[in-house]
Amino acid sequence: MTNRTTRPTGRLAGTGPVRLAPLDVLSLGLLGIRTRTARAALSALGISLGIATLIVVTGIPASSQKHLDERLSALGTDMLQAKPARQEPPVLLPPESADMARRIGPVTAVSAVANTHAEVFRNDRLGISDYTGLTVLAGKPDLLGAINAEVGSGRFLGAGAEKFPLAVLGAVAASRLGVPDVTPGAPAPQIFIGHHWFTVVGVLHKTPLNPEIDRSVLVGWDTARRLLAFDGHPTVLYLKARESRIEAVREVLPATVNPELPGVVQVSRPSDALTAKRAAASTFSALFLGLAGVALLVGGVGVANTMVVSVLERRREIGLRRALGAHRGQIRAQFLTESVLLSVLGGLAGTVLGSLATMAYAAHQDWPPVIPLASVAAGLGGAILVGALAGLYPALRAARLTPTEALAT
Repeated sequence: MTNRTTRPTGRLAGTGPVRLAPLDVLSLGLLGIRTRTARAALSALGISLGIATLIVVTGIPASSQKHLDERLSALGTDMLQAKPARQEPPVLLPPESADMARRIGPVTAVSAVANTHAEVFRNDRLGISDYTGLTVLAGKPDLLGAINAEVGSGRFLGAGAEKFPLAVLGAVAASRLGVPDVTPGAPAPQIFIGHHWFTVVGVLHKTPLNPEIDRSVLVGWDTARRLLAFDGHPTVLYLKARESRIEAVREVLPATVNPELPGVVQVSRPSDALTAKRAAASTFSALFLGLAGVALLVGGVGVANTMVVSVLERRREIGLRRALGAHRGQIRAQFLTESVLLSVLGGLAGTVLGSLATMAYAAHQDWPPVIPLASVAAGLGGAILVGALAGLYPALRAARLTPTEALAT
């Protein structure tokens, strides 16, 4: 019987190559960062500056664009007016036209005013020769939101305006009637409308988008019907709708508010500022894309350079690990993980730095600060991708080194 001698194979019989747990791979990736802190910091600084640039070049224009959008929106980019066409005999809008317009999906706000054809004077001692040239309008409590108007002093028509004779003056009407403001705690001024005394409870700021409101005296809808012989038919409908659907709302509005005679309803066209707003948005979007690409490219080159140098300097470490049994996949994973970690750390630091810089600049310019979440996500995601791509070649190069070749240098 012949005895056979078994030669050692370099690993225990019945065992396979050692597999590293994810935490072990992460620990190996952090090894190079911990042992070369200064170089790692400089490399992370490179990618952080790239990501910070990405945040800044998207955040600052986004803040500027939001500021521009707010200014353009103040010009009525989301507003429409509907009123009956001037013809003989006159055609009136149905009393329920505002409620019907509110049913249009993209419409966000609807209100109405109506000319009561009443005359207004400072007191009951003035006659027709003292005509002020002002219009007395019946209005609803939701009017301010529909026309972007604000109260300068006092308050606007509320629930009490439907029970009591209360009035709110436009800016021009307040000047002509000698009521510049309403002072809290002081006796409320009164004016004479249609042979009835009305108490002035508020004065509006100027409304550049609706100058007819400036020259008007606003009274409650039901009060006008009760005291001023108002018939309940609106004169003008004010609407606000989503900007993206403003043209569609304009098309269906006449048939909605007056199904029997849609041809006699005139609807204003959208503000020219809407076109300018859309053009500005597309211009900024193209600028964002170009600058973001440059910023990520700069950061990726810095990480790639650092990882190539790291492989050259750590050849002995690589050879020793290979001699102790580490296979090529583990070497690749170590350097690839280190590259991605460097990029992630730099990305986080760059996100914080870019956000702070954007907010500081926006505050200096008195703009609303905007940090686009898409840019933050793209920055962090881009940092991971750039780190993986930048570390791919160094990781493959390190894995190709044999133990003898690595230890001989």
